[in-house]
Amino acid sequence: MRKCLAVLFLFVLSSCQLFMSREEKTDKMVHDKLQEIDWNEVDQYPLFDNCDEMAPKATQRECFRTEMTRLVSEALDSLQWEVKNDLNDTVLIDFKVDEDGFISIMEMEVSQSILAEIQDFNEQIRNQLKDLTVAPAVKRAKKVSMRFRLPIVLNTQP
Repeated sequence: MRKCLAVLFLFVLSSCQLFMSREEKTDKMVHDKLQEIDWNEVDQYPLFDNCDEMAPKATQRECFRTEMTRLVSEALDSLQWEVKNDLNDTVLIDFKVDEDGFISIMEMEVSQSILAEIQDFNEQIRNQLKDLTVAPAVKRAKKVSMRFRLPIVLNTQP
């Protein structure tokens, strides 16, 4: 009798899942799967035409950074600024690549020394970089938006 009660007791303890409804089981499974996903990482980085979509993620990321830096550098090189004092500073630009691949400037951290020398610096940068597009980032087979920060070293001579 004691063995029978012990087995019955163990069965009751282990069978709580048997009494869960199908909806509760599904909710628990979805919750568990969502906890496994790293929402801060993408499966594929935004890609320019010359980046290989079959390359490893690290290579994709480096290709994206290299190409983005090149495009920003070309845009800045096309601007003509006259400054009175030497500038050697870093501008931090926060970009967003949306689900359609359009790149927009979200925020810029620009020192007061740059703004004092180049009055409409922010507007000029925004105008130069307004038409950039790329293949968007992908997470779990869905196109997603992504933010990133790019430091730009500004070095000028009067």
